[in-house]
Amino acid sequence: MYQPFLDYLEKELFKRFDLSSQPIPPGLERQVSDRAKHRAIIQSWCYQCPELRKIRYTYMDVGPVSQVFNSVMYPSHCYDIPLLGIDFLAFGKKKILVVLDFQPLFRDEAYQEKYIEPMRVIRDRYQDLAQNLEMKFYDANQYFSKYLLFAKIDSLETVKTEVFEAYKDYLALYWQMVEQAEPLTEPEDIERIVKAQKDYDQYSADRDPAHGLFSSYFGPEWAEQFLYEFLFENAMPLAVSQSQT
Repeated sequence: MYQPFLDYLEKELFKRFDLSSQPIPPGLERQVSDRAKHRAIIQSWCYQCPELRKIRYTYMDVGPVSQVFNSVMYPSHCYDIPLLGIDFLAFGKKKILVVLDFQPLFRDEAYQEKYIEPMRVIRDRYQDLAQNLEMKFYDANQYFSKYLLFAKIDSLETVKTEVFEAYKDYLALYWQMVEQAEPLTEPEDIERIVKAQKDYDQYSADRDPAHGLFSSYFGPEWAEQFLYEFLFENAMPLAVSQSQT
């Protein structure tokens, strides 16, 4: 279902950036499970370039049961621009969830005006995909913008048309933001970004709803390793994190 989205992302990335591969820990790049009725295959890719220190994306294919496409892009620490977050899930052909956002590192007014307000024009073109749904696992005021696309969909045709067009528009704006970003040079500014990105990883790992899905197909040990060694590598397991505070 989401393969065209992955293909488009790869095409754009390799066209626009000087990418180099980032190693994925052994056993996490690809995994296959036959423990359920339908075979589950999960595969991940990871790259870096001067502007983006980590570009990761993952596709999980469980045939007609489930399709998941997830990606996060982390700007290099000298740039304070938001992270790009993509999370598309489908459970069958009628239960589809779409999340697409520029995830802000900071909440101050100047930051919002500079990086979040430009999203408004695009979001307003896709009102049907901005449904203001309640977040079950996250605080909408933490690492989400007010112009995110967040929608439940029951039509595969909508995914192929409206969602794909919105996806391309959001990506185009993000590439523009990356290209126009001016690097910061003051050590305290860079350290602030380092901390903000680490905090994002910890917050996300503590609440990641996909962890249970991965665990059900690939086992809890693999899912735990995938969560902390690949998806959010700067996070610590919750018990360890709490013991150090």
